[in-house]
Amino acid sequence: MYAGVMKDNVTTRLILENVSHDYGSLAVLRNLNLAVMHGEFLVLVGPSGCGKTTLLNILSGYIKPVSGNVQINGIIRTVYQQDGLFPWLTVAENISMSLRDVKDKSLREKEVKELIALIHLEGFENHYPHQLSGGMRQRVELARVLAGDSDILLMDEPFSALDYQTRLRMRYELVRLLSKRKRTVVFVTHDIEEAAQLADRVLVLADRPAHISKELKIEAARPRNPTDDAVIEATKTILGELGLHSSVIKEL
Repeated sequence: MYAGVMKDNVTTRLILENVSHDYGSLAVLRNLNLAVMHGEFLVLVGPSGCGKTTLLNILSGYIKPVSGNVQINGIIRTVYQQDGLFPWLTVAENISMSLRDVKDKSLREKEVKELIALIHLEGFENHYPHQLSGGMRQRVELARVLAGDSDILLMDEPFSALDYQTRLRMRYELVRLLSKRKRTVVFVTHDIEEAAQLADRVLVLADRPAHISKELKIEAARPRNPTDDAVIEATKTILGELGLHSSVIKEL
């Protein structure tokens, strides 16, 4: 059901073939087919409970689908809604946890120093997570998952707990970091504007059992502003597909 992880210059990082998954009698995914290309930023949107997180967990290998094939070509790191930082470790120590395979201490320390500079948190190396703002913690989380030898980032609503202004800054921050350390990204969000700002491709999932109801490619260069024409048009298209166009919203 799962193909072995391969570390090479493949053009396709993740492949799902006729993947279905149930929780008991509850059908969540049905015959889903998906290919995620090397370096692509793919965003999944859809109604609450439609199976977005289940799909992400299948891609990560955390759960196995009841049927279908999954092929993973690369090393995966995952970012969840709540940051995965260890509260008893400092910023530097949290990042260093992702570099445990680097046996040379001097190389490991050099990598941590470079990552801290990359997220602009010089001077906070010895701070603990509770001493940081939400946005700072998420920057440390991004540094942690970008550390070491990984190819694919799976991100499950990583900015949802932040206020709007901080979420907006984190979108720009993520784009900036990925320009320095390129990764393939699969990103789950309920925020339609966020999807339009970040994605190369948006997949809109229909309600359970989930299937892809709309595929939207956004070819505008990043970073994108919320007021850019491409973002506004993509937002309108996604809202329409979800049945959240202006006439429906007025009725609500």
